[in-house]
Amino acid sequence: MGCETIRAGIVGVGTYAPERVLTNADIQQIVDTSDEWIRTRTGILERRLASADEATSDLALTASRRALDDAGVRPEELDLVIAATNTPDMLFPATACLLQDRLGAANAGAFDLLAGCTGFIYGVAVGAQFIAAGTARTVLVAGAETLSRILNWRDRNTCVLFGDAAGSVVLRRVPGDRGILATALGSDGSGGHLLQLPAGGSRQPATAETVERNLHCLTMNGREVFKFAVRAMEDGANEVLRRAGMTGADVDFLIPHQANIRIIEHAAKKMKLPMERVAVNVDRYGNTSTASIPLALEESLHSGKIKDGDNVVMVGFGAGLTWAGLLIKWYDYKKR
Repeated sequence: MGCETIRAGIVGVGTYAPERVLTNADIQQIVDTSDEWIRTRTGILERRLASADEATSDLALTASRRALDDAGVRPEELDLVIAATNTPDMLFPATACLLQDRLGAANAGAFDLLAGCTGFIYGVAVGAQFIAAGTARTVLVAGAETLSRILNWRDRNTCVLFGDAAGSVVLRRVPGDRGILATALGSDGSGGHLLQLPAGGSRQPATAETVERNLHCLTMNGREVFKFAVRAMEDGANEVLRRAGMTGADVDFLIPHQANIRIIEHAAKKMKLPMERVAVNVDRYGNTSTASIPLALEESLHSGKIKDGDNVVMVGFGAGLTWAGLLIKWYDYKKR
């Protein structure tokens, strides 16, 4: 008698974006740039900023409550809470533990996962393994960021790119041939210096000098990260399809990390997908790191672009350097 395959799927989605909108025209008042320069190079028109009293766990809490409601799951049913973030409330305790407590998920373990902007896909891959192994029945994965808190608002090459938001999903076993078919995770630590937050850890603890030199702000070699991203998006998508025994012709919908419209368009072209079958909201949110894919997922679901049985590829890249792909045959949990 063969072993029955236990496959995890997404059974609930929730997101949250702060109310404050920062447009390109607003940024023109802060640094020497222009709407035309930002728009033509990135596709970004505006982004959201957390209010002064909002931390990463606050954004994650709203998104997670919405995901639980969408799934029809009570907090006490959660076995595990994973928070993928690069901007935790503090180094410890983990933002996931703060989230677990505020949700009332009394029976769940909790931990943070840091893999740059790729963290959400990493988190879903990890959560799915717990379900496949039979050690968890219900897992919450949140991708949440307050990137505005680590930006150098005098650096026009980085401050125009990022925004704040959160997105969460609930994972459970799904029936039939639906669910996560394959994941592919990659990393190249030799490129870590290309996108980093230099100070605040054990290598460079906080001092008056590190603060004065803006070493607690994100730094990025934009040209090199762009070249890496183009390769990583293509490689991540190809590898996850290969592991599932599929090709680009089998893909119904693509949800790429929302970092730059040119990178998104390149990925779509390589997979021979028309842009109407590709999620795009970078124009309205900018790069929200771990929140970008769940934000785009929820919008795609609500607009009817993803249907039951569709093969959906999620692919991303980020600091580390990291990249990942995930292939899911969509389960329409609303009809369960």
